[in-house]
Amino acid sequence: MRLIATSILFAAIALAQSGDEKGAVAAAQRLFDGMTAHDAAMIRSVLLPEARLYAVREERTTNMTGEAFAEQLGKATGNLVEKFTGTPQVMIRGRMAVVWGEYAFLRDGKLNHCGVDSFTLFHTDGGWKVASVAYTTETTGCKEP
Repeated sequence: MRLIATSILFAAIALAQSGDEKGAVAAAQRLFDGMTAHDAAMIRSVLLPEARLYAVREERTTNMTGEAFAEQLGKATGNLVEKFTGTPQVMIRGRMAVVWGEYAFLRDGKLNHCGVDSFTLFHTDGGWKVASVAYTTETTGCKEP
């Protein structure tokens, strides 16, 4: 059921965007889908080899390589769902894009945290690839997904 709701939300977002914008958002969505599926290969498929992820928490900022992130989510247990809670903003200049939007993260069907995801992507021969993701993790003021 969640997959259907996510697909409907993604379809609504896609209708309001250009081809390049759709492609950039689709790369972010594929990362989310890989997280839900615990599929490290799917996650890797949208990451540049040198990709990094930055978690901005109230007390500190941490970072990890894209490879470490893919491995961690590939081995994760439970039902994990991350999704945009509204239409993300997309900015594109040449081969560079930024996808920025509020998100909700659910673990086993319950809201775990929320925040803002900021994806930096580059267009390659293989399509849009994620160079970095910076995200906040918040536990208050979250929008219901």
